[in-house]
Amino acid sequence: MNDLVAIILAAGKGVRMESELPKVLHQVCGRPMIGWVVSAVMDAGLKRVILVIGHQAERVREALREEKVEFVLQAEQKGTAHAVLQAEGLLKGFSGIVLVLCGDVPLLSPQTIKDLVHHHRSSNALATVLTAELEDPTGYGRIVRDDQGMVDRIVEEKDATAEEKRIREVNSGLFCFQSDHLFPALRMVKADNQQGEFYLTDVISIFREENKRVAALLCPNEEEILGVNSPEQLLRVEGIMKGRREKST
Repeated sequence: MNDLVAIILAAGKGVRMESELPKVLHQVCGRPMIGWVVSAVMDAGLKRVILVIGHQAERVREALREEKVEFVLQAEQKGTAHAVLQAEGLLKGFSGIVLVLCGDVPLLSPQTIKDLVHHHRSSNALATVLTAELEDPTGYGRIVRDDQGMVDRIVEEKDATAEEKRIREVNSGLFCFQSDHLFPALRMVKADNQQGEFYLTDVISIFREENKRVAALLCPNEEEILGVNSPEQLLRVEGIMKGRREKST
C-alpha cells in the first residue's frame, strides 16, 4: 500500500448543520465523524493520510492531534477540485494512486475502500468512482453513462437536467485517481456551474474528453455512502451505527 495516499476533504463549514462546530467534528456514537473516516482509511491499509482543512482549521487539527495524519490548508473554500489541488505540494515525486474522499461519511467501511482500490488497479483506469443506486437520489451528483455503459460524466444536482435528475446511480464522493494525471487535470477545471465552484467531478469529464478510461464500482451497501449535511442526517447515521454495534455484540 506504499503507492497509495488518501486525501480527505474536511474544510467545509457545514452551513445546514446550524452549528458553529465544523461539520466533520460533529459526533457519531461519541466520536467526531472525521475520526471514523480516518480509521476506515487506515484500517484499509493506507499508510499516508492527508486532511484538507479550512473552516476552524486549528480546531480540526486539535481534534485529530493523536492521529498520524498530515494537514494542508484550503484558506478559501472554492470547491472540491480546489481542495484536492492544495495537497499537490505534499505529493511532489509521488506517482501512485490518490484516494479522495469526504470527511462526512462515517459509515464507510475499510472493505469498501479495499474493493475500490482493487477495482481501480484491475481496470487500468485513470479514475475510478464508487457509486450507489438510491431510491431517492436527491442531493447527490448523478452518474451519466454513455451508450456502451461507461461512465461519461458526473452531474451535480444543481446543474442536472430534469432527465438527469431521474438517474438513480449517484456519486459517493469516493474516488481513486492516478496522481500523474490527476493534478494536471485539476488545473484544467473551470468554475462554470451554478455554484461557481471548482468541482472535482469535472476531472472525470476531462479524462473522457481525452478518451481516457474511467471505471466505476457499485457499492453493495448504500448506507456506507451516506453523507452528513444536516442534524437529521446526523441522527440517521448515528442510528445506523448504533444498530451495527448492537449486531456485533
